[in-house]
Amino acid sequence: MKKYTPVFIISALICSLFAAWGVMLPADMKQVTQDMTSFITTNFGWYYLITIALILLFCVYILVSPFGHIKLGADDEAAEFSLPSWFAMLFSAGMGMGLVFWTTAEPISHAFKATPGAAPGSKQAIDEAFQYVFFHWGIHAWAVYGVVALVLAYFSFYKGYPGLISATLVPIFGKNRMGGPIGRTIDILAVIATVMGVAATLGFGTAQINEGLNYLFRIPTSFFVQAIILIVSTILFTWSAWSGIDKGIKSLSNINMLLGFLLLILLFIVGPTIYILNTFTDALGNYISHFLDMTLRLEPLEEGKRAWINSWTIFYWAWWIAWAPFVGIFIARVSRGRTIKEFVIGVLFVPALVCFIFFSVFGASAMHLQMNGIDLSQYPIETTTFAMLQHYPLGKIMSFITLFVIALFFITSADSATYVLGMLSSDGDINPTPLVKVTWSLLLSVIAGIVMYAGGTQGLQNVLIIAALPFSVVIFLMMASLIKALRKDHL
Repeated sequence: MKKYTPVFIISALICSLFAAWGVMLPADMKQVTQDMTSFITTNFGWYYLITIALILLFCVYILVSPFGHIKLGADDEAAEFSLPSWFAMLFSAGMGMGLVFWTTAEPISHAFKATPGAAPGSKQAIDEAFQYVFFHWGIHAWAVYGVVALVLAYFSFYKGYPGLISATLVPIFGKNRMGGPIGRTIDILAVIATVMGVAATLGFGTAQINEGLNYLFRIPTSFFVQAIILIVSTILFTWSAWSGIDKGIKSLSNINMLLGFLLLILLFIVGPTIYILNTFTDALGNYISHFLDMTLRLEPLEEGKRAWINSWTIFYWAWWIAWAPFVGIFIARVSRGRTIKEFVIGVLFVPALVCFIFFSVFGASAMHLQMNGIDLSQYPIETTTFAMLQHYPLGKIMSFITLFVIALFFITSADSATYVLGMLSSDGDINPTPLVKVTWSLLLSVIAGIVMYAGGTQGLQNVLIIAALPFSVVIFLMMASLIKALRKDHL
């Protein structure tokens, strides 16, 4: 019988205490997390921007370095999964549900509610809306996932180390320290960041599923309904994680990508097709031409613009960092047998391009309605997609597909996280015990429900920003460790 590791016991205890705090003192938890978030965004906003910029530079360096030919595995080893399955799995785990949640609402918000700087509703505000959604969901985000995944894949498949964050830091600190309290502390940080990041995303997904059910079946929007959705979803993703990657997660990811692209094509055909194509082209040009400006934009002297950056850019950078251990381990797990160059190109650019296409189709379809007298900006974030679809042909059918896609993305993200948390808290064991997986399934759902109850969408954002800060330091250590190992092994 397998023993439960200190990492599992301590991290599960910390997460349980956080959940108990939310149950007993929800108002207190809301206030404390708000104060902590305000402190972090005010004093460490610059740090988040520079951190993401340096991570992206690191990925570019690795891509053009002499190490690109190195295979993540044995020299004669073929890739474990086909390219379509590989893209489907890393995309479903990395962006899926969040992408469906924000594709319609974010461009409308940037253009007509709280803009990056221009007057709401102006041509500049509309242009900047798409420019910034490309920025938030583009290669900066995937660089965070990619660097963590690459480091884990190299140490796991090339060097044969266990699939733990602490194992990747052996070149810097040595095996003894990484096998002791310091290494366990690092793994606990990774677990807590993952739990908070995934719990926040489950909260977003639950709210949107509730809105979809309200639109299609008039089921009321309430915390009680959202709790039922969380319970049902928990049962489903626990079962899927139990089935393993080859059966559960791979099959669901492939199905979900097919349905997602079916929805995309339908809306592209029935929506404002030419406007969508023009928007994509124009937004891509603006994204490229303002790339450096956006990367380091902080607006220290303009309070309103700085508040927008805190609410959106800093929130997103924290989200990607908080998700990095989970998505990184999962992408590493499905990337065995690929070269470093193939890996970086595949993880950095292909999913980013898919994100751009989704935002162009959904966002431009919403923007077209908004500019023609249908006010979508009045709706909450989680309702906007359904409010937009009802104004196009096949709207009811597309809403059904959207709801199903959200539910599947919900399950694929959660069951991937359950599997990864089991690995992280079981000394890298690729077959964590059922009790470990069930424990994490329950804690993910309970924390998502509690944070939603205590603070709603803003509460979820606060938890993400707080959880990401300490793990960002670990990412820097991982990059330094990889460079040290590559130079020692191959130069």
